[in-house]
Amino acid sequence: MHHISATFWPRCVRSIGVALSLVIIESTAIAETPEPSLDDVAVVDRLGEEAAQALFQSYEYDRSIPLEARIVEKREKSGVTREKVVFRGVQGFFVPGYLEYMTAGDDPRPCVLLLHGWSGSKDAWWQDDNYISGGNVRRALLEAGCAVLALDAQCHGDRIAQNDFAPVNHYAAEDDPQPRKGYFTQNEIYIQTTRDYRRAIDYLASRPDIDASRIGMLGYSMGGTQTYLLTGVEPRIKVSVAVAAPREKSKWSPIAPQNFVRGIGARPFLDIMGTQDSMCPVPHARGRQALIESPLTKQLFVEGEHRLPSDWVPDAVAWIMQHL
Repeated sequence: MHHISATFWPRCVRSIGVALSLVIIESTAIAETPEPSLDDVAVVDRLGEEAAQALFQSYEYDRSIPLEARIVEKREKSGVTREKVVFRGVQGFFVPGYLEYMTAGDDPRPCVLLLHGWSGSKDAWWQDDNYISGGNVRRALLEAGCAVLALDAQCHGDRIAQNDFAPVNHYAAEDDPQPRKGYFTQNEIYIQTTRDYRRAIDYLASRPDIDASRIGMLGYSMGGTQTYLLTGVEPRIKVSVAVAAPREKSKWSPIAPQNFVRGIGARPFLDIMGTQDSMCPVPHARGRQALIESPLTKQLFVEGEHRLPSDWVPDAVAWIMQHL
């Protein structure tokens, strides 16, 4: 598996060497590459400043709502401690999550938020070599000295009761004799989950064993989109990695990632995409990335579709540890 990363430096264009399947990008210009499909950069439209600020308000929450957080399960195995925690989310629902850390680590320690994909759950981060390489990521972060916190997204995992115990599926096949219910729209699920992660940071800040000044995040697919959303509206995120974030064609979508890049500012942001990902073609991914003005942004294209081989994991973890 050959790959090279892509870095945007505003108004700076350099020619670079390329390895088979990836391309380094600097500003909106690129180096010559033998893979022509990586050459195109689409124009990605986004909201203006005032409209974007109005959108950000829908991601705010009432900080006076009591967290009512508690640990409902705790186990230690092979030098690793995992706590199942719950706290009250912004609309009254209790939000479950796993907080895990090396038992013998030094406190306070940094923490990385892990955001799963559509129809997945927090448990996906405890399975090796699955669709999102979840266990591979979690284990590498633990070994690097981080705690990790993974929540169930709205209507996912332990929160399936909020959807009448039916798996989420807004894309049921037309010939499905019993289409699954969806009491929450995709937009509502994304926004609610993003706001719940803001509450999760409030919870982490209440723990003396967590360094709330060093909070990172990594999300895959739906979680990749939510990485754009949460980083854009939450200044307490210090470093981010978005993996296989799908595109939203319309700038009027309240979950369109391109509308949140202005909120990233100068913070480190790594975007990892597949070269054949039909959910976000390369030109759109590159155009979206070109909107980020931070000198610390970087884009990595990996040969693959929406499900990527786990080769990206070391680069993602190294990025987090470098900047966290």
